[in-house]
Amino acid sequence: MKMNLPNKLTMLRVIMVPFFVAFLLLTPEYPNFKWVALILFAVASLTDLLDGYIARKYHLVTNFGKFMDPLADKLLVSAALVCLTALGKIPAWMTIVIISREFIISGFRLIAAERGIVIAAGWLGKWKTAVTMIMLVMMLLVVNGAGIVFDPTETMGVYGWLLLIADVLLWISVILTVVSLIDYLVKNKDVMKDEA
Repeated sequence: MKMNLPNKLTMLRVIMVPFFVAFLLLTPEYPNFKWVALILFAVASLTDLLDGYIARKYHLVTNFGKFMDPLADKLLVSAALVCLTALGKIPAWMTIVIISREFIISGFRLIAAERGIVIAAGWLGKWKTAVTMIMLVMMLLVVNGAGIVFDPTETMGVYGWLLLIADVLLWISVILTVVSLIDYLVKNKDVMKDEA
């Protein structure tokens, strides 16, 4: 089966993930590798915007794309979160909260799809995604420095400000993750009632 351009971009995103992971995890030994990891993450994120835009504009939406596109997104974000946790940048509990939300929503959508119900993403979920992606970029910028907790006794400097912004965005991302999950479940509670 010949793939259209949006699906090729989706698969490119999936292929980029292991390279991103490798360069990111090698950053402690080779600090400059963080720039390669950052570029790979940025390009992969851009392919997400591009494949959706092309698919909608040129009516190239396929079942493969509907399945693989969100899976590729979750793979990229989850890989970044797990690696940054391993590098001591994000507390493990925060990573678990963010990734768990994605599993719960995916399961919910699967149940809804089996019943012919399409659940659109809400604005809270979109905000959560946007903040999380920006937060991850900020984290990648400070990945070879100190831990995520900002020490106000240190001189701010560029690194200090980046670290502080990354820390704030991380907390906002976690809060939006929890709030958007509750909002999603409340608004779509009938799906589970039907299942019961």
